[in-house]
Amino acid sequence: MTSAALTVLRPPVLRPGDTVMLVSPSGPTRPERVARGIELLTGWGLRPVLAPHAYDRQGYLAGADELRAADLNAAFADPQVRGVICTRGGYGAQRVVDAIDMDAVRRDPKVVAGFSDVTALQLALWRGARLAGVHGPGAAWTDERTPLRSAESLHAALMTTEPVTVTAVPEEETYAVRVPGRATGPLLGGNLCLIAASLGTPDMPDLTGAVLLVEDVQEPPYKVDRMLTQLRRAGALDGLAAVAVGQFTNCADGWPVTVADVLAERLGDLGVPVLGGLPIGHGVGQLTVPVGTEATLDTATATLTVAPAVR
Repeated sequence: MTSAALTVLRPPVLRPGDTVMLVSPSGPTRPERVARGIELLTGWGLRPVLAPHAYDRQGYLAGADELRAADLNAAFADPQVRGVICTRGGYGAQRVVDAIDMDAVRRDPKVVAGFSDVTALQLALWRGARLAGVHGPGAAWTDERTPLRSAESLHAALMTTEPVTVTAVPEEETYAVRVPGRATGPLLGGNLCLIAASLGTPDMPDLTGAVLLVEDVQEPPYKVDRMLTQLRRAGALDGLAAVAVGQFTNCADGWPVTVADVLAERLGDLGVPVLGGLPIGHGVGQLTVPVGTEATLDTATATLTVAPAVR
């Protein structure tokens, strides 16, 4: 059965007074940045609570695998917790996703927000529970990279049930990556590196009929080429409805080939609409989008419109 044919589990919208747990399923986080995120969430009327091991450190991981998994499962099992917000990405979510209690997720679905390495968690929750999620900034907040418009976008995705529309902007390096057309399908994906790393695992979604979202950071053009080529050769991009291209931030090296060149070449002959220039990813002004819900990509209006992840 294709992704487009499956029923999506949409968690309840967050409301003032709701408790949200801040978890670190990937890399270690910085308390001073999380403090800013707590201030922001509190200002929205939410009650942020730190998971017991949110500030743990074990090398490049935010603590031992079993402790990171325990924090996630505690959040999913606690009826007082209404949302799960990851502090940051980094690396490590793939190491714990097989330990998630999917029965608890299905019994009491909660909105899960994050991006970057959290793509692995979002894909696992889609595989195990068909849970819609939110691809947006984590709780380790930096006002320089994620200014007011970023905060407003995350707030709208978490605390309203309105569709989300993101418009491509000429300032983004990927703006020229475009294949004309209009298509509708569930928005799946996120960080390109994590999508490619999911090939061969149970978490790699069937992208037939889907709008694929891709973004990345600090990956030179040849590595972006390699990941897209791997996805193509594996047949993962067969039957796509469209591709939404987000921010590819600091993706340059010494060769006279840009990441936009690579994206245009590797995506341009798939026979589906492609829209670049979307401010979704690791860049300044990052905006939030739901993942797992129906999206319409329209190159004529340069927009990606996505149904809410929450109900």
